[in-house]
Amino acid sequence: MARVFNFSAGPATLPQEVLEEAAGEMLDWRGAGMSVMEMSHRSAEFDLVAESAEADLRELLSIPSNYKILFMQGGAQAENAIVPLNMMRGESGADYVDTGAWSMKSIAEARRYGTVNVVASGAADGYTRIPRQDEWRPGADAAYLHICSNETIGGLEYHWTPQTGDVPLVADMSSHLLSRPLDVSKYGLIYAGAQKNIGMAGLTLVIVRDDLIGHAHPLCPSAFDYKIVADNDSMFNTPPTYAMYIAGLVFKWLKKMPAESGRPDLSPLAAIEARNIQKAALVYDCLDASHFYSTQVAQQDRSRMNVTFRLADEKLTASFVAEANARGLKGLKGHKLIGGIRASIYNAMPLEGVEALVATMREFEKTRA
Repeated sequence: MARVFNFSAGPATLPQEVLEEAAGEMLDWRGAGMSVMEMSHRSAEFDLVAESAEADLRELLSIPSNYKILFMQGGAQAENAIVPLNMMRGESGADYVDTGAWSMKSIAEARRYGTVNVVASGAADGYTRIPRQDEWRPGADAAYLHICSNETIGGLEYHWTPQTGDVPLVADMSSHLLSRPLDVSKYGLIYAGAQKNIGMAGLTLVIVRDDLIGHAHPLCPSAFDYKIVADNDSMFNTPPTYAMYIAGLVFKWLKKMPAESGRPDLSPLAAIEARNIQKAALVYDCLDASHFYSTQVAQQDRSRMNVTFRLADEKLTASFVAEANARGLKGLKGHKLIGGIRASIYNAMPLEGVEALVATMREFEKTRA
């Protein structure tokens, strides 16, 4: 059976090369006589898997030595609680920027553990733009400032890094971590669910600066205390071992990007960014040239990862999704909160998939407009 083009927002498409390598090692990982999913997380074999994954991630993102990489569980949903439990540090509260559905979830969860100051919100504009930083009203004594740097549901992405001075910047980067170069040193903490650009569901990455570790609330569960997790090299409890293995394969796939793209002068993330810009431009150019389709997201804030749009006649949305499905283009139905169409074009989505989507959009417009 031919593989489809999977535009799902997550769990999302994985590189075929990674899937083939994992399939080849399913029963016997490099002569171990067992699958990675059967290995003890404290075995010498799994030490190699974990150490390689961490080293490759540190190299890809040029993560400074004073940052810890934690392999955790629970996804971004859990981190919405784990972050304030670790970082409010007895302060009066924390600052949050509201740019859509995932920001709102973060805000609601953080309010269970302290005071939240919403420094800016895009609600009045229907979450079609990211508020400029000169519109923000930060608190006087915030423990940190939190953003969702790519709103998967609404299709907004920060293409700039907020300046927060001495206040640690915390970012949920679940939807676009590893899709472009990043200066980790400008952030106090970054977290991301793996099921977009990193690998399979079940793994959550946390990248946190050393000085922000060790201040957890006394009621923070031990398995979610960053210091305990860090002191135990992410092995305090059984980590998501197979998800870590898949992430490690994805990291090695990313490291090949300069050679595969014919741009050996670029870093791996610069090479994948160039490809992501090309893919996103194909879809947005099609939208901008059409009166049949439209996107409400401000041009400067358009996500490269999650392209959201609508048809001029909403009644045709279901027909568009059905026709796309018939052509092997899956997962295009928009989120239930906002409807419409959503095309998630993460790192592993090949250019051919995006070209097939644009061709389908143009043909559907010709026959239905």
